[in-house]
Amino acid sequence: MSLAKSVVTGTVYRAPEKRFTQNNVAVSAFVLNIGEREETLIRVLSKRNNLDEIVSSLTKGDRVLVEGRLQTATVKSDDGSERRIYEIDANTIEKFGEGASAPANQKFGTEEIVKFESDDLSNELINEDEIPF
Repeated sequence: MSLAKSVVTGTVYRAPEKRFTQNNVAVSAFVLNIGEREETLIRVLSKRNNLDEIVSSLTKGDRVLVEGRLQTATVKSDDGSERRIYEIDANTIEKFGEGASAPANQKFGTEEIVKFESDDLSNELINEDEIPF
């Protein structure tokens, strides 16, 4: 089931693997941890040839930004129980952090990612007393 367009950042939890479908279409996949304090894992799928170079350069621990379509799937484990997994069919993947360089054709550049310090928005927050409900 496809849910919505999604943009997430996280750390590569499991390095990419490349496999081929029966029709010889290459599909690369890796697992991304989007949680900071606890593991929140999302499988990232890439079927686009223009992302092959960046996906093949990823290693465990790299920080990345992924834009694509969020999907859910239900899988059965070996013991017969069902669990829900989340996947993103990636349109754009960008590696960022120390030493990262984005290809010129990428949709999002690192210069467009804004990081706020905790004090930057402190004056803008509404006190609980001011909330009308």
